[in-house]
Amino acid sequence: MLEVEAGLSVTEVGKIRWRVEHDYRELKTGLGIDHFEGRSFTGWHRHVTLTVLAQAFCTLLRLNPKADAPA
Repeated sequence: MLEVEAGLSVTEVGKIRWRVEHDYRELKTGLGIDHFEGRSFTGWHRHVTLTVLAQAFCTLLRLNPKADAPA
């Protein structure tokens, strides 16, 4: 079972759960983490690595306040 840090309230744990579900949905629908149909672990690992990197890039763009500013 997952150990929760002391001091986290039930509300905070609920927010973390929502974030995890949101990120997984984004990986699955928007970035295609579930589209791999290969046969090797190496190929699967590369696919997952590139998908997670794409999600990190999208998250950084979303969190950057200057990204929406005109050039």
